[in-house]
Amino acid sequence: MTDFRRATPRSTRRLLGPALTGALAAGLCAAPAAVATPAASNRGPAPAAYDLPADGIRLEGVGRDDRSGAIYVSATNQDGTIYRALPGTDQLSVWVGPSAGANGRGIAVDDAGRVFVAGGPSGAVRVFDRAGALLAHLPTGVAGAFLNDLWVGPDGSVYVTDSTLPTIWRVRTDAAAGGSWRIEAWLDVSATIPYTPATTDFDLGGITTTPGGHQLILAQGTTGQLWRVELSTGAVSELVVTDATGARVALRNADGIALRGDTLYVVQNFLRQISTVELSHGGSKGTLVAVTPTSPTRTFTTAKLAGGRLLAVDSTFGLPLAPAADRVVAFDLPLGRAG
Repeated sequence: MTDFRRATPRSTRRLLGPALTGALAAGLCAAPAAVATPAASNRGPAPAAYDLPADGIRLEGVGRDDRSGAIYVSATNQDGTIYRALPGTDQLSVWVGPSAGANGRGIAVDDAGRVFVAGGPSGAVRVFDRAGALLAHLPTGVAGAFLNDLWVGPDGSVYVTDSTLPTIWRVRTDAAAGGSWRIEAWLDVSATIPYTPATTDFDLGGITTTPGGHQLILAQGTTGQLWRVELSTGAVSELVVTDATGARVALRNADGIALRGDTLYVVQNFLRQISTVELSHGGSKGTLVAVTPTSPTRTFTTAKLAGGRLLAVDSTFGLPLAPAADRVVAFDLPLGRAG
């Protein structure tokens, strides 16, 4: 595999990827596929890229405090260490240090600046205040749980995907218990969402809400499907994605997802591409309008919005090197469009 090294200035580096081939490429565009390219300057709400303090760190999740502008990233091989970059800097530094048995996957930040971290194979969610103090450690207590990603709902509850068990977990405060934090199995999705038998597969991962905020959108990487969950009833239905011809599209390796208006960006990790889906009918249907290749020397896992940019995390999964430089990259939006 190709070594990634910081050989050129960040402002000129391009993330090159293979061109689209076959019927999909023909159906999407007549011109060559656009290539995901880092933002060219540090203008606007975020630097063009962020550096880690050391090599060898395998990142996974990213969260952003929309009020303060701080970003947080998690690592899978650093015992739950969380890194933070404050506005005005492109340097990520240790915000919460390692803890035996801890792990870091998806990150969400609520309006109060509290940071929620999904623990992957640890089966737990950690909650921190803005200063980095641990407010709660919330284990599910269920064998085999793999808490992948999370999203803050309109009522302040945090919804958590499980990649190995067909369960949506929910984190919230319990008024009856004096406002203490709790995690509960909110919804069993096994009747509608088919999980693969192998527990080493990653089924549900990315999570966000529809434009109106009344439904969750979930990404299932194994099958390439998107799902909608009604927050009021728990009803589950497929969010069918088609191409310009009306043919169904499978977004395999879908990992993190981010919504901007009616546009959903789907990060497809090991396919090394980001798909752009336009939602319609209140977020019940989607049309694939662009597929943007990313670099073969990167493995992006998830992304969050930062103003008019998409902050994408390079995990380097499946690659031999995990350099410190340029590990969270800001892409100008929209992706895959002229102009």
